[in-house]
Amino acid sequence: MAAGNEKKINKRRVVASLLGLPVYFGLFMFLPAGDWTWPKGWLFIGVFVGVLAVVTPYLWRVNPEVVVARTGVHEGTKRWDKILLGFFFTAVYAIAPVAALDDGRFHWLPVPWWVCGIGYLAFLVGMAIVTWAEAVNKFFEVTVRIQAERGQKVIEAGPYAVVRHPGYVGGILFSLGIALCLGSLWALIPAGLASCLLILRTKWEDEVLQAELAGYNEYAEQVRYKLIPGLW
Repeated sequence: MAAGNEKKINKRRVVASLLGLPVYFGLFMFLPAGDWTWPKGWLFIGVFVGVLAVVTPYLWRVNPEVVVARTGVHEGTKRWDKILLGFFFTAVYAIAPVAALDDGRFHWLPVPWWVCGIGYLAFLVGMAIVTWAEAVNKFFEVTVRIQAERGQKVIEAGPYAVVRHPGYVGGILFSLGIALCLGSLWALIPAGLASCLLILRTKWEDEVLQAELAGYNEYAEQVRYKLIPGLW
């Protein structure tokens, strides 16, 4: 990475961003659960922090620009995306407290541990796909925009050779996986809403890229599917 880009890396901001989610999960799982010893909550925190401990140094080594780019909202973000993200993050952040109320406090729909195992599989596969996409795509940001100042170009490597929006595939698996990791079928409601919003965002972002990013139409002809090979 060029020296000029290295100077833009704010390590404190990155660390604060990485620590924010585990702190959130701690507060918004155990308080609604009413039990600071809730086993599924602590297990998920441990796995989540462990995954971050592996993924973050890896991305910092192979693609540090993407770590920095994903810590904020940048100029040029589409207005519709800011609105959509507001609903998306609300849905994602609701997964943990709904699961805590369900499995930790009221036990509305108890599920066996093997269901949690399916959740962890989906969660880990989703994280792996997102990490792979971030590793090969330095333009992978939180918001939808054309990054003209960074010389954005079409990325065709890695998972982008299979589908056009692999990050959203991982995000859907990640969201649904969290609900099941925490042993809650009720939490699939906000997780499903978040997944539907990602599907909508996929459609709208793809339209933006086809209209505004040079070479994307040719790429779309080669990689025909947005999310699911053979389907869409």
